[in-house]
Amino acid sequence: MRPKVLAAAVLAVAALMAGCGGSSTDPPAGSGSDGGSGLQGLILKPRKPAPALGLHNYTGQPVSLGAMRGKAVLVTFVYTHCPNVCPLIVSNLAAAQRGLGKEASHLQILAVTVDPRGDTPAAVHTFLKARGALGRMDYLLGSRAQLHRVWKAWDVAISTGKNHLTDGHSSIIYGITASGSMAVVYPSNFSPQQIIHDVPLLARA
Repeated sequence: MRPKVLAAAVLAVAALMAGCGGSSTDPPAGSGSDGGSGLQGLILKPRKPAPALGLHNYTGQPVSLGAMRGKAVLVTFVYTHCPNVCPLIVSNLAAAQRGLGKEASHLQILAVTVDPRGDTPAAVHTFLKARGALGRMDYLLGSRAQLHRVWKAWDVAISTGKNHLTDGHSSIIYGITASGSMAVVYPSNFSPQQIIHDVPLLARA
């Protein structure tokens, strides 16, 4: 049986952050930070291996989380027609990647679609370009069946409206260590500075 990835407390946070709109129920950026580990954000204890993740990016290239050992990896679940939270997440991740300077070579960012019907390659290209994220992250696509397995493995909650169009989802960013362990999660209102601070630590863990 697949081990539970998130502790009960973190699942509760995920429930609060479900949906595509930022809300007052989101915990403040940086809450739950652990001075012992040095990481900011919400610390996962105990750490557990990150679930498998293998899809194609929007340009058709295969991408596998397992092939990224040795780097810090940030994984988030978004969609291009999201009215508010997803654009903010992607913009801030791109800003963090820029702010890392040379340290950016130790980071890989993966955005996984939660809307396989609406997230066409053209829509993804436009979305990333508009947010300064083009070339700064892999945006992963797949069939609904493929993605459903990924969503389940990562405990991502998704709600759909008419015609199977996404209208809400868990808006969390997962921080993965260079050794492949899930170490920390960030709420949708994280700051780029948190990522800039944490990437060197994740890349050494």
